[in-house]
Amino acid sequence: MKLKVGILGATGMVGQRFITLLENHPWFEVVCVAASPNSAGKTYEESVRGRWKIKDKMPDSVKKLIVKKVEEGIDEICKGVDFVFSALDMDRQKIREIEEAYASREIPVVSNNSAHRWTEDVPMIIPEINPEHIKLIDAQRKNRGWKKGFIAVKPNCSIQSYVPIIKALEKYNPKKVIVTTLQAVSGAGRTLEGWPEMEENVIPFIKNEEEKSEREPLKILGKIVNGKLKLAKMPDISATCIRVPVEDGHLASLEIQLGRQITEKQFIDAVIDYDNPIAKLGLPSAPKEFIKYFSEVDRPQTRLDRDFGNGMGITFGRLRKDNILGWRLVALSHNTIRGAAGGAILLAELLKAKEYI
Repeated sequence: MKLKVGILGATGMVGQRFITLLENHPWFEVVCVAASPNSAGKTYEESVRGRWKIKDKMPDSVKKLIVKKVEEGIDEICKGVDFVFSALDMDRQKIREIEEAYASREIPVVSNNSAHRWTEDVPMIIPEINPEHIKLIDAQRKNRGWKKGFIAVKPNCSIQSYVPIIKALEKYNPKKVIVTTLQAVSGAGRTLEGWPEMEENVIPFIKNEEEKSEREPLKILGKIVNGKLKLAKMPDISATCIRVPVEDGHLASLEIQLGRQITEKQFIDAVIDYDNPIAKLGLPSAPKEFIKYFSEVDRPQTRLDRDFGNGMGITFGRLRKDNILGWRLVALSHNTIRGAAGGAILLAELLKAKEYI
């Protein structure tokens, strides 16, 4: 039997991506969609008419679902679902309150939002990097008196391509990272067609993105000590985040300083031979190959490579010596699949495999 899933914020771009990725999912079935009062009461098809932003077709299975009010309908929604995905787009404090309201009713919440990323007892997880952090859920439930409910989050889309590289090089003691991310317009919930200001333009500022890009890796790379998460002290990260006129895919240019001298082969081998801790769990959304290396000097490219591993894989290339920090490279991830809905779905699969859902 499939678990019954609700999507909070189902009408936005990330909510739409959840809808398409969950079509025919072997473990999960979308039975409930919820959004703001403006959309409530309509069929899902009616609520997104004229603003469907995903290139994939809307699944027939959700077209006739009646959109429920994400706040006023909490009790009704909770009666019909096993857990919910949160793709809410509103004030952060309001998101925290809503997610906690669902969790307090013993409904697990797997969130794409930033609202709870820095809540002390809420794990922020990239499944291939820090699956052991799900143990924080035990402390979260104890702290709040919840038995089945909890909140777990995935990190910001901007860090998905380079944190796996840093983690894979852990034995070589990464010390400093300078990263410049070239981020697609879908990261802002927009399309090129609907954002004429982006035509032939680059915007060198994305609000709050650089802080997230520098801080969130330290939580993901941290360790649980005595039931609490201790942030990693290294590497020091300096980020610049730039919006570019690309539909999907976040490309990162990375300079990295290691604590040991290594060869190019050692660098490549460490990354492509990374010991993936979830490789044997059989999670449906996990890519067969987590990280792929390109030896070609002009790869990875956003349009060619963002869909690697059905959009869940990471690619990197242009590895070369750097006379400032030691090494430089380019890495790529799909921002609305791996970086948003797909990453949250993979997290939910991990939580089910570990019997938290």
